[in-house]
This record gives sequence, C-alpha cells and structure tokens, in this order.
Amino acid sequence: MQTSLDQTIRIGLKENRFLFMMLVVVNLFVGSMVGLERTVLPLLGEKTFGLASATATLSFIVSFGFTKAMVNFLAGALADRWGRKKVLVVGWMFGIAVPLLVIVADSWWWIIGANILLGINQALAWSMTVNMKMDIVHPTQRGLALGWNEFAGYVGLAGTTAISGYLAAQYALRPEPFYFGIGIALLGLVLSLFIKDTGNHLRMQKQHASTEAKESPSMGTIFRTTTFSNPTLSSCTFSGLVTNLKDGMAWGLFPLFFTTAGLSVGKVGFLVALYPAAWGIFQLFTGGLSDRWGRKWMIVSGMWVQALAIWGILISNSFTGWVIGAIFMGLGTAMVYPTLLAAISDVAHPSWRASSLGVYRSWRDSGYAFGALLAGVLADLLNITWAIGLVALLPLIAGLVVAFRMAETLK
Repeated sequence: MQTSLDQTIRIGLKENRFLFMMLVVVNLFVGSMVGLERTVLPLLGEKTFGLASATATLSFIVSFGFTKAMVNFLAGALADRWGRKKVLVVGWMFGIAVPLLVIVADSWWWIIGANILLGINQALAWSMTVNMKMDIVHPTQRGLALGWNEFAGYVGLAGTTAISGYLAAQYALRPEPFYFGIGIALLGLVLSLFIKDTGNHLRMQKQHASTEAKESPSMGTIFRTTTFSNPTLSSCTFSGLVTNLKDGMAWGLFPLFFTTAGLSVGKVGFLVALYPAAWGIFQLFTGGLSDRWGRKWMIVSGMWVQALAIWGILISNSFTGWVIGAIFMGLGTAMVYPTLLAAISDVAHPSWRASSLGVYRSWRDSGYAFGALLAGVLADLLNITWAIGLVALLPLIAGLVVAFRMAETLK
C-alpha cells in the first residue's frame, strides 16, 4: 500500500522536469560568478596592484579554493539539517558581496577577501544544485542529470569569462565587468527563492533504498570511506582533486602564458573562455554516455585527454593550435566531471550521499588552491611553461590510479 508521500512525490527527470530545469538555470548563474574573474583578476593583480610574483598573483585562487573546499565539507551536513533550499539561498547571500568588494578594493587583500566569499557562495550554491538533482532523478539518470548541471555551470562560467574579457578590453579591468556580476548574483538569488525544496524526494529515496544502511555512519567514517578506505570512492576523490588542481593552474597561468605570447586581452579572454565552454558543452553528452557505457573508463580516458591537451597547448606556437588544445582540455574535463559525481552517488547510500559528495567536493575543490600554489611556486622557480608542463603529469597519474583501483559503479 502506498503512503501519502508516494502518492504526491515522484522520482524521475521527466516527472520533475520543471524543477530540474529551474535548477539548471540557477547553476548557470552560479558558474557565471566564477567566470567574472577568470580573465580579469590575474591581469588585475599584475597591472593594477603591481604583483610581480606569480605566487602572489595566484593567491586569490588559493583563498577561493581552500574556502570552497572547507565549506563543501560542511555543505552536505548543513543540507541534511536545514534543507537544500535554505542552504542554496544562503549561498547566494554571500555571492552578492563578491563583485562589490572587487569594485571598491584598494589593496590585494580585498581581492583575497572577495574570493573567500566567492568560495562560500560556490560551495553552498553549487553543492545544492547537485544534491537537489540527485534527490529527484532515478539512479540510471544520474550521469545525464549531472551532465546538465555541470553543462549549465561551466557554460555560464565561459560566457561571463568572455563577456568580462570583452568589457575589460573595451573599458577597463574594473569596475565595468563587475557591474555585470551584481546583476547575475541578484538574478540567482531571486530565482532560488522560488525553487521548491527536495526534502520529500530525498525521504522517498531513503524509503526505497537498500536497507543495508538504516543509520547514517558518522561524519568521520564517511570522511575516511570517501578519502581512503573505499578504493572506488578514494580513486574518484583523487581524480577530482587532480582535475581541479589542473584547473587552478589553468585559471592562474594561462592568462599570463597567452599574454606573454603577445595576445591582446580580448584574445586571451576568448582562449580562457573556450576551455570551460567546451567543458560545459561536452558534458551534455558525456554525463549521459556514462549512464550507458559505464563510469570507470570514461574517467580514465578523460584524465589522459586532459594531460595530452595541456602538452599540446605548450608545443603549439599558433592561435589555432591553442584553440584546439583548449577544446580538447575541455573535452577531457567534461569526460570526468559529471562522471565522478555520478560514481560517488552510485556507491554512497542516500542516507549519507550528500555528506560523501561533500567530502569528495571538499577534496576536489581544494585542488584549485593546491594547483595555484604549485603552479605559482614552479613558475617562480622555473618559468610559466615548465610549470604548466609539470602540472600536466598529475592527470596522467590519476588516470592510472583509476584504471588499477576503481571498480565499475554502474550496475
């Protein structure tokens, strides 16, 4: 006999298509907040604040990455306690202050502070769009749902990267690009206020899930399981960390690399935007394909494509070659990003899935900080080209780890 909850709540993408598409649009705005900075801030540090050291210039990514990582760790527990929607709205409240701080900043410390707030915004808001989609879809739709989620976020990121680069080229590095950011934050907040919470969908999934985990394990147990003890979960976690470590390097060093090669701010903005644009668009296909072909070898191949694409950019000496390299780097990232999230969701029980995803996203997004630190130190000790090339070794190693340790999660 069905309960009243069963009669009013349905699980499935088709059954929840309006809510699903609202969440997709919200994540477009979430990703757009990061895109505001990808072209402008590395150049702002060098040209406006006079930072000569690559390590100092990339410090804003370090503050963003470590903040996002720490808050990701808490986001799952907060969502389970407060509900997904409340956490999503709180995330946007932090986001509104980010462009305002960048506009009025009179020292680099203000920029670092703005990126701490951006890290909180991204951790809370993006985490909730992931968890809410996992609440409302069938297990066999996870890859597709996360592909759409990440597609929206990174297309938004790419779009505002290109727009902010254009505005910076036409006017100045600030404030004009960040006026646009204020509008994005306000739209994201307003739309989130009208989204329906997914608490009832989650309760239904818990009722229908395997009874092997009637009680949620402790947060310490979930942390150890996701980070170390479970070979599949820990392999996914390491791959996620390395993917964003590479992205932290690309965020900080590629604008400087292309500027050193003699490109204008407009062309640098185009190339820097092309990589996340390809990343976003390809995820429309790779997430769904992982629901058919499986997770493991999609992840292995994607890690290796990332490494080869970075080396391709370095050995090229033409704009066309850099365009091709950026597209393939986006393809490799798209092959792993929604697939890793889907694999974690395949393994973790609904009763502790949000917490496991929080641990995974904490390690993954700490990669931004580790990548910026590593890339900055290597660039200062050697040069930008060597720093980029050495960082590319890590996706190659992560692919080998997944190939030998991870089990296929799609049943």
